Amino acid sequence: MAKPEVTHEPVSIERPLWRALAGYRVMTLVYAVGVFLFHHHYHQAYGRPLVGAVYLAFLAVWTFATLRAVSSAERCTNRFLAMDSTVAIGGILLSPVADTHAQVSPTLPSVWVAGTVLAFAIRLGWRWAAGASLVVGVANVVEEVGLTRDTVHNVLLVTIASIGIGYVVEVARSTERALAEALRIEAAARERERLARDIHDGVLQVLAMVQRRGDALGGEAAELGRLAGEQEVALRNLVAGGIGRPPVATAPV
Repeated sequence: MAKPEVTHEPVSIERPLWRALAGYRVMTLVYAVGVFLFHHHYHQAYGRPLVGAVYLAFLAVWTFATLRAVSSAERCTNRFLAMDSTVAIGGILLSPVADTHAQVSPTLPSVWVAGTVLAFAIRLGWRWAAGASLVVGVANVVEEVGLTRDTVHNVLLVTIASIGIGYVVEVARSTERALAEALRIEAAARERERLARDIHDGVLQVLAMVQRRGDALGGEAAELGRLAGEQEVALRNLVAGGIGRPPVATAPV
């Protein structure tokens, strides 16, 4: 009875990362909206609160509308990454317009912008993640009109995290490709073994039949049958790994 073929399900480190990214974008959206409402309601900090409210409403629509885009590398296209970066950087640069008195420390999108950089890391690797972090950092410097300790600290955190994740993803993809190649070679070897086993069985059956017919006919056919029997024994020893052992005579069937 033939053994059932063992199938190997592909394992991907990216799937949980994409799910985590989608959850991160939703949670940081809630955080950004909460920060805005807190400062507007309790401190009346925003000089133009309508600007912030309109942007955050758009950010909420964008976040939920693009959850599918951050579900896999195939759906997270370069066009989406460019548009997502525009939304993030636009929110950073729009923050001084809403916060005219510079009383609120976080920008309108706040830590939501890190999700854009992480998408670059998962989709394109650590080099693109470093570039995206640099662009976000420049936007923060422009928004702050100079370097501050908090700005440098936040940019460094996002950069280090995104580069680390991007590097891990690149290594994981390389490992997955090597594993897939090893599984392909293993499957090809199993198939060759199966074909060789079928061929050996067929040849053995033919030799056994020739030996039986030769013994039954006698004369020159008997000599041919004897030779076929010797070849059958040698082939059986070869298949069983008995190379180098003397042939074992078997009684004709």
